[in-house]
Amino acid sequence: MNTKELSRNNMSVFEQIKQFDENGNEYWTARQLAKVLEYSEYRHFTPAVNRAKEACENSGQNLSDHFEDVLEMINLAKTAQRQVDSVKLSRYACYLIVQNADPSKEVVAQGQTYFAVQTRIREIQQMEEYNQLTSEEEKRLFLRSQLSQQNLYLASTAKNAGVIEPIDYAIFQNHGYMGLYNGLDAKAIHKRKGLKKNEQILDFMGSTELAANLFRTTQAEDKLRKDNIKGKEAANKTHYEVGRKVRKTIKELGGTMPENLPTSENIKKVQKKLNSYFKN
Repeated sequence: MNTKELSRNNMSVFEQIKQFDENGNEYWTARQLAKVLEYSEYRHFTPAVNRAKEACENSGQNLSDHFEDVLEMINLAKTAQRQVDSVKLSRYACYLIVQNADPSKEVVAQGQTYFAVQTRIREIQQMEEYNQLTSEEEKRLFLRSQLSQQNLYLASTAKNAGVIEPIDYAIFQNHGYMGLYNGLDAKAIHKRKGLKKNEQILDFMGSTELAANLFRTTQAEDKLRKDNIKGKEAANKTHYEVGRKVRKTIKELGGTMPENLPTSENIKKVQKKLNSYFKN
């Protein structure tokens, strides 16, 4: 299914309340979203917003990139209006909110589907952009960015499954790595790549390895959500099994196992070089 088909099939009230700022960036407002999600009073909706903010921070994102306090005009009797506190929300913020909203409401389930589909649409659009890239450096930068974003969605979905504490999430992540890397956890991969203590393994992966890990995180998030996995052990097992299946796919295609792929140059240096190139 292409982007246009996905968009046409999933037009909804969530699409209708979407707005765009002066830079063309899409956003939603908390008060409008609260009405759509059938909250009788905004104060009853704010706990879901606060839980979403907490999830955003726990995933390592900059809170201000997704939640911005604003004033919103509301209609009163006749033609009167007044300003009230609200929050300007990114697509990711809305995704987190509907994951933390009242699950007994049918419209909340619809919202979860809508924002999941919108994420998929954006992925398709970005893959079209990716296919136009030519250099290994550009592909690495693109995939590294995508993996960072996908890890946010995975962290949120894992939290809903019961993976709450940072140590639990680290264990959960290691299960995915161990499935994909034939038993190697993050620490072992770090050592195998010969990295320094403060260096991140994702920053030293080539495009092939990044793509494998992006596929792992995408499929793990999707399976946790669709199968409604609950409990840390079940989530860990699911992530491990997804990693193993991705590894099996690589083997069936005759690809190089991820632990045997070469260590690439620090992607931060690559970014600096490309920035310098485009400035000249």
